[in-house]
Amino acid sequence: MLLAIDVGNTQTQAGVYSGDQLLHEWRITTERGATADELAADHDQILRLRGGSLGELDEMVVASVVPTLSAAYRSLSEKYLRTEALVVGPGVRTGVALAIDNPHELGADRIVNAVAAHRRHGGPCIVVDFGTATTFDAVSESGEYLGGVIAPGIETSLDALTARAARLVKVELQAPPRVIGKSTVESMRSGIVFGTVAMVDGVVDRMKDELGPDAFVLATGGLAPIVHPHSLQIDEYDPLLTLEGLRIVHGLNERRAATAGGAR
Repeated sequence: MLLAIDVGNTQTQAGVYSGDQLLHEWRITTERGATADELAADHDQILRLRGGSLGELDEMVVASVVPTLSAAYRSLSEKYLRTEALVVGPGVRTGVALAIDNPHELGADRIVNAVAAHRRHGGPCIVVDFGTATTFDAVSESGEYLGGVIAPGIETSLDALTARAARLVKVELQAPPRVIGKSTVESMRSGIVFGTVAMVDGVVDRMKDELGPDAFVLATGGLAPIVHPHSLQIDEYDPLLTLEGLRIVHGLNERRAATAGGAR
């Protein structure tokens, strides 16, 4: 069985696959200083609550935007799964050509999102990922990764607002019943949620000017449910898109390794 790990700046999403079937999925807080043993304990505890264990797994694929945790997950895989983890990065086959200036600076999560989106919907397509940052990724009809947009995430914007404005306190992120707020809390929620919606729809509309008006727009990420119900541009929300991209990339590299082994 395959353990797929997506390490984000704020949360880490994990999933267990048997073949192409997702058996379990969960999220933990990303702790940048966590050791391999601590990570193993966290994931094993969750799996045991669901009737499994880390020891039942035999493969791992990782996308990480936190370099220290990339190393920790490599160590976890070698120590507890007794196998080398596939960490998405340079040299890993993805099936997507990166038509950008510096492919080495592109986050692994954005690559696997593009892989999964194009596999499912073809192209052109746009992936909007709502996390610590809100990212937009463009994929061509032929499956090339063309580039994208990076904007502050919803919580990041709220944290910046409350940190700089002495009389504003952090509020729960949810859409208010109306755009024109009747209180400070409603006004803040309106600005953060509907402001993000307007930003997303505006950016996607401009991206479609370059990609084509029929580009399919897919949303993912932990904060997407706050925005996508109000968006006029988002066609579908898939909370498991990144895990699915990791599974696909792992399969591509498994086949390449098997082919190379046969050639020898």
